[in-house]
Amino acid sequence: MRRLEIYDTTLRDGAQSEGISFSVQDKLLLTERLDSLGFDFIEGGYPGSNEKDFEYFQRVSQLALKHIKVCAFGMTRRRGTRAEDDAGLGALLESGARVITIVGKSSAFQVTEILRTSLEENLAMIGDSIRLLKDAGRELIFDAEHFFDGYKADPEYSLQAVRTAAAAGASTVVLCDTNGGSMPEEIAAITRAVVAALPVKIGIHCHNDCELAVANSLAAVDAGATQVQGTINGFGERCGNADLISVLANLAIKKDGYDLLLPGGVRHLTELSRYVYEMVNMNFPAHQPFVGRSAFAHKGGMHVSAIARNTASYEHIVPETVGNERRILVSELSGRSNIVAMTTKYKIEHDKMLMDKILAKVVSKEHAGYQFEAAEGSFDLLVRQCAGVFEPHFELLNYHVNVENAGDGQTTTEATIKLRVGDEVRHEVAEGDGPINALDAAIRKALNGTFPNLAEMHLVDYKVRVINSEAATAAGVRVVIESRDERDVWGTVGVSENVIEASWIALVDSYEYKLCKDEKREINGLCAARGA
Repeated sequence: MRRLEIYDTTLRDGAQSEGISFSVQDKLLLTERLDSLGFDFIEGGYPGSNEKDFEYFQRVSQLALKHIKVCAFGMTRRRGTRAEDDAGLGALLESGARVITIVGKSSAFQVTEILRTSLEENLAMIGDSIRLLKDAGRELIFDAEHFFDGYKADPEYSLQAVRTAAAAGASTVVLCDTNGGSMPEEIAAITRAVVAALPVKIGIHCHNDCELAVANSLAAVDAGATQVQGTINGFGERCGNADLISVLANLAIKKDGYDLLLPGGVRHLTELSRYVYEMVNMNFPAHQPFVGRSAFAHKGGMHVSAIARNTASYEHIVPETVGNERRILVSELSGRSNIVAMTTKYKIEHDKMLMDKILAKVVSKEHAGYQFEAAEGSFDLLVRQCAGVFEPHFELLNYHVNVENAGDGQTTTEATIKLRVGDEVRHEVAEGDGPINALDAAIRKALNGTFPNLAEMHLVDYKVRVINSEAATAAGVRVVIESRDERDVWGTVGVSENVIEASWIALVDSYEYKLCKDEKREINGLCAARGA
């Protein structure tokens, strides 16, 4: 087994992604999380560039880290400046980081056209900077910026740059596909040549501009690289960096002979991916390989039928290997096998007439604009209705929503509802931040006295999608509401030409699902009771 070092640069390179920012506390929490999984290095930032990164390095030294090494990132000395007089190198030493990553130019074109200095001066900048930091007792990693592009244009100079870094004391030389334009076969061939030429460890750092960062990273590892740099979820400038989630999953599961992370670390990849999305306030991409909600979701009836016989028929790994789960979706594309799979927990799979009734109802509802992939709460209620065992907990008599703008920029919203709960009619009024919030407040006032457990339920997401955009402002809309309580998360859906009506339908389903769930009314038991 060849040990691979996993180097995370989410906090530095990932933070360069548009719309992403980490607080100092975020940085500290992610450092501890990656340490617990067995990551080898985390790049905390550039202490000479801003106060936040400087504070991070002061505080991270107080953490009881067991495995991970914290790296400070910086550049070689400025041209025409002595290394000992360079403010950036001084800030790296003041950070207290025991590992320092220095980035330097390894492309002749970049040296002459961007740095506007001589090839010889660039080599001196690399050597002087690394020797200064090495003499101070620090471990040095050299990021050879633009290495692959430089090597393809002038291999002799690019090799000279990395040889200079190794001779000055860098323990690892990292080859960077900075513009993200190299192909896997190029990465493999060039990495193999550098591994043969240098006596130090070789790493790989790929950007994703051709959507090949993961493939290029794997190619470099197969060619002899022993350190992989990247970011969680592929965050990074432009099109991002190599996604360490996919890199780790592929190396640990799909390839043989590589040792990485701590035992069991790969099983936490889904959790880690979503943790970082939550940290930067981003939704989880459903189709992200390995860890997305749709990565092991099955919708077509033929697929689901095959999955029921053998999961390997349409799954390349067991979802739980990376901490994910299998999902069976229901839609107009579904066959009876989807319905059977989705209703397994109800133990009604032998009732063919009921299965067919449910399928027909799903097809009819989806023709009207409904979708149940993200609305398992509404699907549960649909099954109960088809089985003839759904008993509404309340009945809507009417509702009214009034939105008033006083002309001074202040808008008030008031909802009035009339419900029948048992034999009692309840009439309530409530204000809210918008019509849906006002309706939610009014329905809670009407129901909480009878159903106190509704206080546990909270709306956590609200989405509106136009169904038939060609109808312009008269188009139908689909509203999906995600709710949660202390134990579960569920989605409900409503469709109407009126966005408030669609929202009301989804909102009522959410309440009804919560009440049915808490009463633990098993559909199979109720079906048996009615003689189904």
